[in-house]
Amino acid sequence: MSDNKTNEPQTDLREETAEAAPEVAGQDRLSELENQLAEAKQQYLYAQAEIQNIRRRAEKDASDARNYAATSFARDVLSVADNLQRALATIPADLRTDDKWKGLVTGLDATGREMESVLGRHGITKIEAMGQTLDPNKHQAMIELPSDQEPGTIVQEMQSGYMIKDRLLRPALVGVAKKPE
Repeated sequence: MSDNKTNEPQTDLREETAEAAPEVAGQDRLSELENQLAEAKQQYLYAQAEIQNIRRRAEKDASDARNYAATSFARDVLSVADNLQRALATIPADLRTDDKWKGLVTGLDATGREMESVLGRHGITKIEAMGQTLDPNKHQAMIELPSDQEPGTIVQEMQSGYMIKDRLLRPALVGVAKKPE
């Protein structure tokens, strides 16, 4: 009988343990599922944020492509505009009033104005340099010249600089004032 008494308490323990086991197993499973759900939610949020970042990047790239696609072409056209301005600057005053040359000079002037207008319509603007303080983001100092101007002030412009929208297309090549010796 001692065997029976020994067996009975063991049976009771087994029954209690067996009844508790599904409850503990159920709680473990529930906890595991909650953790998986939280992890899935977190991954979903990260994926949404990444998609939004990619969309913004793509929109910015498309906008930049539209705004700045003509950059290399614009640089090439600027050399034509420079040569036209140089040609106009070298025409003597007496030829400007001479009837033989007046039509040609007027045509060249009109071409120069139209070139500036076309550049402006495409967001290409000339950088004002003369009398300004040297800005290394817009100007490239080529020489220093003795001057009564404040040191660092632009006193000579060798080549005009241009911006395309908010970006530098070409820096202005300038001469900068230095203290007289």
